[in-house]
Amino acid sequence: MKNFTSMLLALVGQGATKRNIRVLIRFLLVLIGLITVYSIIFHFIMEWEGQRYSWITGFYWTLTVMSTLGFGDITFQTDLGRIFSIVVLLSGMLFMLTLLPFTFIQFFYAPWMEAQTAARVQRALPEDTKDHVILTHDDEVARTLIRMLQKYQYPYVLLVNDMGKALAPQDEDINMVFGDLDDPATYRSVRLENASLLAATGSDIANTAVISAARGVDEDVEILATVKDKDSIDILTLAGANRVLRLGEMMGEALSRRLMAGGAVSQVVGAFDELLIAEAPAAETDLVGKTVRESGLREKANVNIVGLWERGVFAPADPDTTITRNTVLLLAGSRDQLDEFDHLFPGSDDPQSPIVILGGGRVGRATGRGLARRGLDYRIVEKVPEMVPDDPHYVLGSAADIDVLNKAGIMECPAVVITTHDDDLNVYLTIYCRKLRPDIQIITRATREKIVGTLHHAGADYVMSYASMGANTIFNLLKRSDVLMVTEGLSLFRIEVPEDLAGKSVGDCAIRESTGCTIVAVQKNGLMEINPGPGITLDPTGEIVLIGGVEAEKEFLETFT
Repeated sequence: MKNFTSMLLALVGQGATKRNIRVLIRFLLVLIGLITVYSIIFHFIMEWEGQRYSWITGFYWTLTVMSTLGFGDITFQTDLGRIFSIVVLLSGMLFMLTLLPFTFIQFFYAPWMEAQTAARVQRALPEDTKDHVILTHDDEVARTLIRMLQKYQYPYVLLVNDMGKALAPQDEDINMVFGDLDDPATYRSVRLENASLLAATGSDIANTAVISAARGVDEDVEILATVKDKDSIDILTLAGANRVLRLGEMMGEALSRRLMAGGAVSQVVGAFDELLIAEAPAAETDLVGKTVRESGLREKANVNIVGLWERGVFAPADPDTTITRNTVLLLAGSRDQLDEFDHLFPGSDDPQSPIVILGGGRVGRATGRGLARRGLDYRIVEKVPEMVPDDPHYVLGSAADIDVLNKAGIMECPAVVITTHDDDLNVYLTIYCRKLRPDIQIITRATREKIVGTLHHAGADYVMSYASMGANTIFNLLKRSDVLMVTEGLSLFRIEVPEDLAGKSVGDCAIRESTGCTIVAVQKNGLMEINPGPGITLDPTGEIVLIGGVEAEKEFLETFT
């Protein structure tokens, strides 16, 4: 009964539905009037033929003829009566068999079904909802962030202003609320005043409308927005955004840091107080061919190998794992320790030929600026003339044209960075460049998370996911001082020393063997010791910092807390 009432209210409450009902009522009134007129004419023609029937019989005959039932128990005897019967029959076929069903379906049944659908859509969160994340746009960044929030059981809601999209995510177990993004009532319905963060990841114009509407409801909630145009930063800030992220710029910077040419090998990807997490490509170092144990990094630089990326697949650091040319080491250490690592394994000398960047969009241009800051020359290949300035760093033409690539220096360059927003094109260009230069370093950008493995299989040495980078950045801004997301599915987390581990040494705990997590720091009285040795004792009043995947973290918490 409750569902029926909600559907009825949803049906009646729509302005278009009210108009439809009025049209349906007018049609029914016309039909009833026509039936009445036919019944009166039937009565008079029957009187003229000398047959007498009641007025009820006249309505009965009219309905049977118009509906084409034609029982034949009442018939006219004259041509005039038969002509009238034909007129009634034809008008009945038009009104009752064609117009009535169409009008009923169009103006009542379809709106009723839409009302049933609308009644299934969530339009508000419970009043006691708090500390949740509000996402305003259903895109790749939001979907990746939702998976992270779900893994850590962090409350969230995705706002959707399209009924079709609003129903689709329910099959994926996504917490969704339907509402207009520029309506303050929508943000009151999702308890904005109690939210931990509102993240607007749409276009610059859409984000401005979202922020303005949200600020009309609450002045204090933390609002984060992504921006594509640099000129929109001030507008979004004035609208009320606390933080504005240029993901395209961040992606370009990150891609430029992944190049092995020119300078240090390790590149910091996360920080947890004084503890730094860095990635270091093993190619071009004498680590290639050695196992993790044989590398001796713990003894030489006191850095800890906490994991390894092998063509996009992450695995914990097993002592017997062999380091290959495609391996990217995940290191944990202090700034001094990482500097010592870079001293032991310096990057290759500055290349003599420019680095080739395929794609001159926001990410490609940002990659070029990042390389310039490192003192590296580059050439950007772009086929849209409007996006190619009068600059020697740009080459106009298609990246699929070998003449254009030769002009950019593909056969001499030490690395290629593929930055287009089209994942299929990136796969094509990765295969093409790998065939042209089997020895070259290829770094590729992926828009969708699921395409990362395909790009690695195509020949990319390193793939950076736009969705993962954006989601990681937003997740780490949730002010959760106990968790740092290094990449999707891999995080640093801090916890008080469990009772079962208090007084034991790091070596005796055997945490990596039993759970898959690795202790990367111990902390007491505000002092942090990074990469503690196996003989360090865990103080009952201290804290430990661990790194591990979601399952490893869950295993640790279930085992020791």
